[in-house]
Amino acid sequence: MKLSQKTDLPLKGEISVAPDKSISHRSLIFAALAHGKTKITNLLEGEDVLRTAQALRLMGCEIERKEDFWEVNGVGVAGLSEPTNILDMGNSGTSTRLLAGLVTPYDFTSFFTGDASLRKRPMGRVFEPIKQFGAKIISRQNGLAPFAVIGAKEPLPIIHEMKVASAQVKSCILLASLVTRGTTTIIEPEKCRDHTEIMMRYLGLKIFTEGQGKGVKISYSGLQEFDAKDLAVPGDISSAAFFIVAALLVKNSKVVIKNVGVNPLRIGVVTSLQEMGGKISFLNEREVGGEKVADILVEASDLKGIEVPAERAASMIDEYPVFAVAAANAKGVTKMHGLAELKVKESNRLLMIAQNLEKCGATAKMGDDYLEVQGGIKQQKFPAKITTSMDHRIAMSFLVMGLTMEGGVEIDDVSMIKTSFPNFETIFDQLL
Repeated sequence: MKLSQKTDLPLKGEISVAPDKSISHRSLIFAALAHGKTKITNLLEGEDVLRTAQALRLMGCEIERKEDFWEVNGVGVAGLSEPTNILDMGNSGTSTRLLAGLVTPYDFTSFFTGDASLRKRPMGRVFEPIKQFGAKIISRQNGLAPFAVIGAKEPLPIIHEMKVASAQVKSCILLASLVTRGTTTIIEPEKCRDHTEIMMRYLGLKIFTEGQGKGVKISYSGLQEFDAKDLAVPGDISSAAFFIVAALLVKNSKVVIKNVGVNPLRIGVVTSLQEMGGKISFLNEREVGGEKVADILVEASDLKGIEVPAERAASMIDEYPVFAVAAANAKGVTKMHGLAELKVKESNRLLMIAQNLEKCGATAKMGDDYLEVQGGIKQQKFPAKITTSMDHRIAMSFLVMGLTMEGGVEIDDVSMIKTSFPNFETIFDQLL
């Protein structure tokens, strides 16, 4: 349990946030498949990423934490071995979906499981392309873990048209295509985060993208070998979002968040907050390992309600919980569209956001794929009791919410925050 209460003191200073989780997973995976040793700096050491590292070790990869970096001794593109134990993914849906794709073209069987939350999350969208490659899946009903991937003896390249924009499904397919002879093509309904493609190009792999907007085609011909290349992980925009919103909401605040990845397909939350009147600017813009990186300056602002289009959902899907906190403290109504994906995250996030906003004295209305928040909180003398359903982003978002409330909030559990942002509470307390 943790309490967060209103502060009259401004948030000031420079901070660094947790390294990017998406890029950390991919750094380990591609380093494991390279020829030679890769040095990874600023790897996120949260539980989710460590699950990926452990799974790769069980498949024969040497991964070691040094004093200030991680070293991975790659086995080559087709060099993975049959896992020597069950792959326990903990709470990490990303690890599960990416690694299920990775093992698809190997002639061995891999068993996947996870914690109680992960075992409730549907995996059917990755099972479909995995089976197209020629692998077999044995799972619980409704595509739930535990499950086994019986790899394809002779994997076949596929053409897969994605029904929903999902970087995890896309990456699952690309990882399966690495050891598949021939050209695999993915058709996206709309562009979604492209960290996998950026890393592949940075490592010298030939991957082709055609078109913009709807119907983007991504093509890759398998069995391309590549040499190890050092990787540096920038700060995570999803982690930065909590402090961006906190600085916008607490009067007279001025915060600089250093070295944050600002991939154009990940900054929907920044665009939306700027449209609300948020003073947010990028400083010292640069490129690291193919990824756009910047320092982010945030100043306290009076926010107004806006309409967030469904097309923006893919670029801010993980940030909606804390964005909804901003909406609750804005003037007027904010309506967010295209949120169906939130119902199959670590919790039913759409429901969790709406219910917890109501507990905080805000007015929220939800539908199948939208959330409408009326700005303005009815202040309470007592702490709002927040239910997280063991969802780390709900916990962190409502700790930010507490900074705007006279009675504060009481979070039922914050232990799961370490899965994505181990030092969140330290940085949170440092700014107060």
